[in-house]
Order: sequence, then structure tokens, then C-alpha cells
Amino acid sequence: MVVLLMVSVVAAQDKIRETAVGNGWANNSVNTVIFRKNALTTYKKNQFVAYYDPEGFLVLGMRKLDAADWKIKRTPYKGNVTDAHNAISIAIDGKGYLHVAWDHHNTLLRYTRSIKPFGLELDKEMAMTGKEEDKVTYPEFYNLPDGDLLFFYRAGASGRGNMVINRYDTRRGGWKQLHANLIDGEGERSAYWQACVDREGTIHLSWVWRETWDVATNHDLCYARSCDGGITWEKSTGEKYELPITKTTAEYAWEIPENSGLINQTAMTADKHGNPYIATYWKRKGIPQYQVVYHDGRKWRNIPGNFRSTSFDLGGGGTKKIPISRPQLLVGDKERKTWLYLLFRDVERKNKASLAGLKVPGKGKWMVKDLTTESVGQWEPLYDKELWKHEKQLHLFVQQVEQVDGEGVADGQLTPVRILEVPPGNL
Repeated sequence: MVVLLMVSVVAAQDKIRETAVGNGWANNSVNTVIFRKNALTTYKKNQFVAYYDPEGFLVLGMRKLDAADWKIKRTPYKGNVTDAHNAISIAIDGKGYLHVAWDHHNTLLRYTRSIKPFGLELDKEMAMTGKEEDKVTYPEFYNLPDGDLLFFYRAGASGRGNMVINRYDTRRGGWKQLHANLIDGEGERSAYWQACVDREGTIHLSWVWRETWDVATNHDLCYARSCDGGITWEKSTGEKYELPITKTTAEYAWEIPENSGLINQTAMTADKHGNPYIATYWKRKGIPQYQVVYHDGRKWRNIPGNFRSTSFDLGGGGTKKIPISRPQLLVGDKERKTWLYLLFRDVERKNKASLAGLKVPGKGKWMVKDLTTESVGQWEPLYDKELWKHEKQLHLFVQQVEQVDGEGVADGQLTPVRILEVPPGNL
């Protein structure tokens, strides 16, 4: 089946091309939560997308990159869409097989892959390794340069879960577990992480600690990296970690106290030199501001945001209705200078999809513009990371969604899933 609508909108400097993929569930943010890795991904000029439809079925789509038409497949699999944690994550391995994980919140692993390369027909559900797969949350895929995949997830409940890493061997066609407990909360706390793989294959990982189920107990920003595909881990200094990493042994990139309005699970990237950048938000002078913490090759530094003016408090459990989204962070080059780009949504800007750019190093100000002319509700930014990494093209997964605070569900929302293609002139 082909579903197609293509229009252009003038939202900023240049025209942004937009394709509508199909109607999606919008009674909460399960289709747009930021920890989806990935909602949209590209391999060898083939772009894939995944979302829940209004009946909660898992829907897959693909197209040739830049084509107007999407090929859509409604799979036989459903998810509990009333819980916004239960998001879908996808990735394409080096042979073109589509891998899918969905519907997790302290529940049994749900995973399968396509029957054929570049196909949308899925196999039956299957285990990965059969280990630590009974209480899975936050499944995330990452692509390695050799075509293998990594799969990160939390095993165990909020406040006392551990981080598990599996690796998919594309040549052999199977998974193995690298770590059952890379970051150990010692039964007292959980690590809420974000990660990226740079062009050289170095895996960068950062996280905040959370002491209880209450998001207000988030604190500090920690860091680790792996230069051997996730087997061994080290600090930014090159000092090897003794595993598992604990609160005592972790490298603290930036110390942030509890009750600072620090959010968890945000974004991480690296520049062409392999320097890591982490985007998040916490309060500065009483106002939650987007913040970037990065390592310049010598030491950790902080770039505080300064373009927000309204305050709010962060606290409680479940999926929250928050005035601002968690940010995504991209690093690019323009006129031989390094630029940072934050993707976000802010009620101050009428909940439009927005982009802030900053040249680094320097003392300039963030330049903020909107990418949509209308509200996207409680959307959090999702983009095609592989396409940006290899082609420096920015394609966004956008859907207007509602989110009732504390894992609530709205009534009767039905909105289109759209892909926005942002031209370089808007960066």
C-alpha cells in the first residue's frame, strides 16, 4: 500500500519538504519519545520508519531516499500504547535486514527482524541471547561501522536497574551479550543514559544517576567510552574502567546536584575529531535552560543556554507533560567553523519544532528559528541519525501528539506521521 502526500512549507529561511507517511496514535507521546533509537533510519539510500497506528499496531514504512512515496506495511504486532515508555526502535544491519524492538516497560523482550534484506515482512518474535530479557525497558539500537549492531537496554525497574549491552554479528547472523551490567546502580539507583557511535567507531556513553522513581532525584553527568566495540571501557583520560562502573568509579563530566531540574535521557554526539558533546537541560538562575557539556580534548566544558525565560519545576514519576522537550544535538561544519544545532520544542515558542544554532568556540548567542508553522503538541525531536552522520542531511520524524502528565492518555487523537527534510540553508 502506498500512502502519499507531499507538500512544502515555508517555516524559516528555505522551503522544508514534507511527506506524510500515515496516521499514527497520538493520545500520548509513545511515537515521539526521545529515547527511540531509532524512529527513522537510512541505509544505502533506503529510508525506514516505524510507528504505532491508531489501533496500536506496529507499522513499518520505507522509501528510496528523497522519493515522495512511502511503502507502508501494517505488521501483525501490537503494543500497549497507553504507556508512552513502550516505544518502537529500529535499525538496519550491514546486510540490509531490518531489526525491530517494541513494547517494553519492565516486560519481556519483544524483538524480531525482517525475513529479507530491505523488506518489511517480519519474522516471528524471538529472543536475542536469552539472558536478562524478562524485564526490559528502553531498547536502543546503534550502528557500528562494520555493519554490526549494538543493542542497549535497562534490565530491572526504575531506581535499581542495570545496563545491558548486546552485539549483533552481521556475518554470523546472531546476537551475543557483551555486558549484563555495564553500569551498576548497586541496588540503590539507576543510570539513565544517552550514547552515540562516532565515524571511527568509538562508542560514547553518558548518563545521569537517579536515586528513586522521582525525576527530581536526577543528578550529575557521567561519561565513558569504548574503542573496541563495547568490550572495554575507559574515561576521557584513557584510564581503563574496572567493570561494572559504579557511582564511586564513574568519571563525572559535570557535577549537578539533585533538585536542579536536570532531565534524563537526552542526546549525545561527537565531532569529526571524536570529541563528545552532551545536550540536556537543568536550571540556571532558576530558569530551566538547555545546556551543552563537551570535551575539547583537554577538559570538560559547559555551554549554558540563555534563550528561555520561564520557570517550571521537574518532579514526580511516569511520562511527564513538560513545557519543553528533551533536546537533540547535532554537530556540523559551516564556513570552516564548527556549529552546534539543538532541536527542541518549547511552549514559549508555541510548541513548534525549533532549531537553535551556535558557532563554537566563541562567545556568540544561540540563533533560534522555527521549523514548523504549527504546534507539534508534546512532540520530542527525532531525526535520522545515520543520514546525518554520513550525508549531513537533516530529516525529522514529526507528529503532533498529546501527553497527559503522569502516564495519562488523551481522548481521540489521530494525527499524521510526517517526515520533514530541512535544507542546508536552514542550518
